[in-house]
Amino acid sequence: MRFLTAGESHGPVLTAIIEGLPAGLPVTEQYINTELARRQGGYGRGGRMQIERDRVTILSGVRGGYTLGSPVTLQVENRDWKNWQHIMGSGTDADLAGRRVSRPRPGHADLAGGIKYRQRDMRNILERSSARETAVRVAVGTIARRLLEELGITVMGAVVRIGSVETKWPDLEVRKIKDILAASQVLCPDPASEVLMKEEIDRTRESGDSLGGIFEIHTYGLPAGLGSHVHWDRKLDGLLAGALMGIQAIKGVEVGAGFNAATLPGSLVHDEIFYGTEKGFYRETNRAGGIEGGISNGEAIVVRAAMKPIPTLYKPLRSVDIETKEPFQASVERSDVCAVPAACVVGEAVTAQVLASICLEEFGGDHLEEIRERVTSHRNYQMGF
Repeated sequence: MRFLTAGESHGPVLTAIIEGLPAGLPVTEQYINTELARRQGGYGRGGRMQIERDRVTILSGVRGGYTLGSPVTLQVENRDWKNWQHIMGSGTDADLAGRRVSRPRPGHADLAGGIKYRQRDMRNILERSSARETAVRVAVGTIARRLLEELGITVMGAVVRIGSVETKWPDLEVRKIKDILAASQVLCPDPASEVLMKEEIDRTRESGDSLGGIFEIHTYGLPAGLGSHVHWDRKLDGLLAGALMGIQAIKGVEVGAGFNAATLPGSLVHDEIFYGTEKGFYRETNRAGGIEGGISNGEAIVVRAAMKPIPTLYKPLRSVDIETKEPFQASVERSDVCAVPAACVVGEAVTAQVLASICLEEFGGDHLEEIRERVTSHRNYQMGF
């Protein structure tokens, strides 16, 4: 399963083409739109979310609610395009001087991208580097999530830290955690911590600053044996880390115990192996995060990502104009105070995409029924190993 996205933040649309989906997968625009709405929600979001009401249009590869096996094309309209078409238009009559950017913003791709692509107008960089692109990536990941659901695999994310307020993934049934998260404005699995997170967001907004945080993605039901120890670029943890680091503003990724494992003796890091006739091989702890040697081991996959604070502040940072070389204070555009809950939704999407892709690679098949049969056969093999 491969995909490619295209589009600019203030262009007409964001588009994605997905290749490699099997036929027979039930997919609807309504199902995808639910996840797009989750990405736009969250306490601490900025003005752009008041403009956009993301909706997907499926342009190919689906008929009557089921995939055909051919490439699927997705499109998400940018409603703000009507205010930008004279500036962002593709024709020679576009107003290239309008809203020209010669002042790079600290923490963005403006200056580095301008140097790389030899662009004196950094509008040509920031339009694509914007996190607006993640809208269509969530649409892609939602279709991947749909495939995983059909195979008995659940992907779920939660925010476990915003600023200085930290909580832990609760030791509860998956359904109960889902109910808590559905009622949370910051996707926090602990209501008491959510109150503190929202208070910290409010204080930060008043001071003109921004906040980052950490989200955690748990995947339940992934069979053992996916990924590989044979080649570095097929290791499951490497693929997940790369996908999560590909989200705008993510600066760190952990699997299982992560960096904390470096502070502990081996006896408190490695998961002992047990066997039961009803469960097969299992572990009573999951410090490995469900991955050993780059291969899933049958336990829950646990990954964690750290998001830096949004770099566009209402308390401007200093920079230098690339034309005059004079110092200035970076301009303020519409910005979020905290976008960690939105990043968590994107994290779920990219995690689902990696796992769906690796399932298709492992089990193959041109129709959903073939894949489902092979997954069932593999689970039976795993139990009898």
